[in-house]
Amino acid sequence: MVSAELPVRVQPRAKRAEIDGERDGVLIVRVTAPPIEGRANTAACRLIAERVGVAPSRVRVKRGVAARDKVIEVEGADPSAVRRALGIGS
Repeated sequence: MVSAELPVRVQPRAKRAEIDGERDGVLIVRVTAPPIEGRANTAACRLIAERVGVAPSRVRVKRGVAARDKVIEVEGADPSAVRRALGIGS
């Protein structure tokens, strides 16, 4: 099965949830949720799932659960299609 892996920096407790582009090859994701009990991770995964058009259950944090810098995996999605949907370079 094809999966897309994205290096992501999550910024919790932002004023609004948004994908703020890419810096140095890392996707910047801002979420309103606090970094408590995985809430920011869940919010980031849901935001990515919504933008890519997949079920939230297909998006998960693969590495970096307790860190700001993470690798998020979108299961069953073409990597180039995911990057296009998120508006980032290939």
